[in-house]
Amino acid sequence: MTFSGEFLAFMGLALVAIIGGVLLLNLTKVVHMVVALIFTFVAIAGIYVLLSAEFVAAVQILIYSGAITIIMLFGIMLTKHDDESEPKTGKWRKLLVFLGIAGFAFAVYIGIYNFNIVQVPTTLHENNTMQIGKALYSKYIIPFELTSALLLVALVGSIILAKNEKKEGDSE
Repeated sequence: MTFSGEFLAFMGLALVAIIGGVLLLNLTKVVHMVVALIFTFVAIAGIYVLLSAEFVAAVQILIYSGAITIIMLFGIMLTKHDDESEPKTGKWRKLLVFLGIAGFAFAVYIGIYNFNIVQVPTTLHENNTMQIGKALYSKYIIPFELTSALLLVALVGSIILAKNEKKEGDSE
């Protein structure tokens, strides 16, 4: 195994993504959870840059780190989460979960380490944004437009549901 700059950058970004995910699950304040989620999304965008997928990295930053995180923050803050009836987990359960995660990580590492991939010269990383744009607006224009219509319907439906819940709460 050679320690190149790309390898060290990948390990650093992977470590930030994993730590952000673990913090997201273990923190108790919503704003802190969202900050951990943003760290995870930005680290994943950095990994995309290492893979020569700059467009996907930019979309990751703009969409996930920006819009989706804000929507999740509003969703969490607008819902009722005062339920304290959740039982505390024991130390044995935490130990078993940790051992399961460590075993899974080891199995994935062994599977990837022993996997031989034949490297074929390709030009996918050259002008990838232009290639994505051409494919998206020529070959995949119908699914693209259907997705935008579906997102619009979901937005309108969520607004209607939010208004109906507010009217029911006002009558109490």
